[in-house]
Amino acid sequence: MTLDRGFKAWAERTATSIRSELDLSSTAPLPPARLAEHLGVVLWTCANVPAITPDILQQLTVNDPWGWSAVTVAAQERVIVVYNDRKSQGRQASDITHELAHVILNHDPATVILSESIDLSMRTFDQKQEDEANCLAWALLLPREALFDARKSRRPLESIATAFGVTETLVQYRLRTTGIDVQLLRGRRS
Repeated sequence: MTLDRGFKAWAERTATSIRSELDLSSTAPLPPARLAEHLGVVLWTCANVPAITPDILQQLTVNDPWGWSAVTVAAQERVIVVYNDRKSQGRQASDITHELAHVILNHDPATVILSESIDLSMRTFDQKQEDEANCLAWALLLPREALFDARKSRRPLESIATAFGVTETLVQYRLRTTGIDVQLLRGRRS
């Protein structure tokens, strides 16, 4: 991870603040569409993209639906997140919220480089920005306080994931990176 010292704590505080703006408790699921609306961001699936050609739609939704997750674009003075609706609801929540975290963090968009001589395109990639967006998005979706309470109550991973509309993989990751299970285990030994 390429996070600056103190970023994780900042992300937790920021997530709490944003949830408060949305009138959501730490134990309520965060609907990504509600956050998008709050930020003035439009959500689209591939089928919503104007003038998308049938062959591109086929490639993105049928031929290789697992090859991409979501992308943020600025067009006509609005910000749009195009997300892959072929993925699970939990994964969609993570992908959309990740893109919205980029917006919240005011990250520089990637640059796309197109080759005129051959059919090739590339984009720039900033690992630090990706790590920051993940950290904030996952704190928004699974607040530490709520995760702590759920584990203290001995709720299974599946139940936590379902309650928050995320994947079990994300629950496991947040438990590991927040140290909640270790904290609770130490508390039981005392």
